[in-house]
Amino acid sequence: MSTIHISVDQLDHSASQAQARDHALILDRPEAKGGQNKGPMGGEAMLMGLAGCFMSNLLAAAAARDIELRNVKAEIAAELADAPARFSDIHMKVTGDRPSLDEFEKLIRLADRGCICANTLRQAVNLTIECA
Repeated sequence: MSTIHISVDQLDHSASQAQARDHALILDRPEAKGGQNKGPMGGEAMLMGLAGCFMSNLLAAAAARDIELRNVKAEIAAELADAPARFSDIHMKVTGDRPSLDEFEKLIRLADRGCICANTLRQAVNLTIECA
């Protein structure tokens, strides 16, 4: 089994920097929550990771089948719940220029099955993905 390693280091009183391989991401809180708004909050970064993981799998599935996709966009709406603070529902909508809706839906299913983030989160929240 493979292991993915990341690290997060404090930058100042509210911001931190996450490191994965050769890539860095600044994380912070909005000013309204005592931060400096230098980057997304951790929960937002998690949702960005979900959409990015899914997109990577979608584009790879299309390329493997010589299907051209353009202007693909994944949008996420996540509902917050309290006690404890968490996402209770996550809905991703995927749009783009594609040859046919049937082919796009098949690619969506393939990407969904291959997405590490979706497979992990689906065990904890109501996660849905649709194409439009």
